[in-house]
Amino acid sequence: MQLYTIGQAARLLGVSPDTARRWADAGRVATRRDEGGRRLIEGKDLAEFSVELAKGGGGEEDASYTSVRNAFPGIVTAVKLGDVAAQVEIQAGPHRLVSLLTREAVEELGLEVGMEATARVKSTNVHIDRV
Repeated sequence: MQLYTIGQAARLLGVSPDTARRWADAGRVATRRDEGGRRLIEGKDLAEFSVELAKGGGGEEDASYTSVRNAFPGIVTAVKLGDVAAQVEIQAGPHRLVSLLTREAVEELGLEVGMEATARVKSTNVHIDRV
């Protein structure tokens, strides 16, 4: 399972590291410590929290969210596989992006819930890059 530091989680959630630390301190998202004492968040826990957060707000007040060259780094929150097609959902800060792509592409990228990924948007197409 992929693990994220507080700083990485903050970037994916679109908040400051201090805000992510406060949420961890308050028990809003589960953490554990590595050998070096750093707090880590499991990918699945971060994915669940990011969906919760987006539904209920709770981000930093007056935070502005921008897309740099239409790239939305985030965390995979759902992968639905069909026989040929697939649907991948990414929570990028307050933004939920959904991409329809082939099952083969999802398998080649190894996409699963809790992974970091970037949604790239051009016109009406959303492309997923594995980080």
